[in-house]
Amino acid sequence: MSTTANIYTFRTRSVIALSLASLVSLYGFLWPFLIDARSNVHHLNNQIFLFLAVPFALAVLITEISNKRLDAKSVALLGVLAALTAALRPMGAGAAGIEPMWFILILSARVFGPSFGFVLGILSMFVSAFLTGGFGPWLAYQMFAAGWIGLAAGALPQRIGKRLVRGRRELLLLVSYGIFAAFAFGLLMDLQFWPWALGSQTQLSYSSTASVGTNFHHFIIYHFASAMAWDVPRAIITAILTILTAPAILFALRRTQRKASFVTPIEFKTAKEFAIERAREQTEV
Repeated sequence: MSTTANIYTFRTRSVIALSLASLVSLYGFLWPFLIDARSNVHHLNNQIFLFLAVPFALAVLITEISNKRLDAKSVALLGVLAALTAALRPMGAGAAGIEPMWFILILSARVFGPSFGFVLGILSMFVSAFLTGGFGPWLAYQMFAAGWIGLAAGALPQRIGKRLVRGRRELLLLVSYGIFAAFAFGLLMDLQFWPWALGSQTQLSYSSTASVGTNFHHFIIYHFASAMAWDVPRAIITAILTILTAPAILFALRRTQRKASFVTPIEFKTAKEFAIERAREQTEV
């Protein structure tokens, strides 16, 4: 099998794993519009989704490692960035939507790509649960929402035409995406919380007998009535931190990516070969 075919197979397997994980998580968010509440299936939905979603997330990581797109050095960096992102999250304690973690996730995914960003988002939320005691049915939803944000951040265009997106253009792109991601995360969290938050006695409650359009209308009103106090501060904090830190962090991460030579086999050289290569590097400088 040719090298090209191997690369194609690796990418196909990763896409399949990511797609399956996303479909499971999407079902977990959209179940109010898909399941008849009178069947009592929805009472088990959170537990079922939690049990299914986490193994899928781990399958993505295992698939990436087996495909040699993440080697030992990449996994080590992934662990460091996940720990850093998780440590930043409790600094705002979630108060009024202040969560100073998203800029690290977005910038890291920008440099290392969508698959790395997806896994980083999932792991960051999982690790933060240990720090905050945030284990519960909502954790899997948070993990996949963060994973999607990292996935999309890594998929942002690197070039426009033949020009690299760098400097002010890149900063504007990342700030705009950070604002969008802050609102998207709030929307997803409200979507998983809304069916349980209001009970069944209000005008905005989820109703199993109502049409999809009616329930959607109730949800949208509920979201904009309750989420602005959380989503707007989250967007502002993310934008400010991205503006202040993006140039330095992007430079450091890209330098790390070059120096570490991720997914490049380790080669042992003789003293003579090392001396020749060292002399060539000094000549080029």
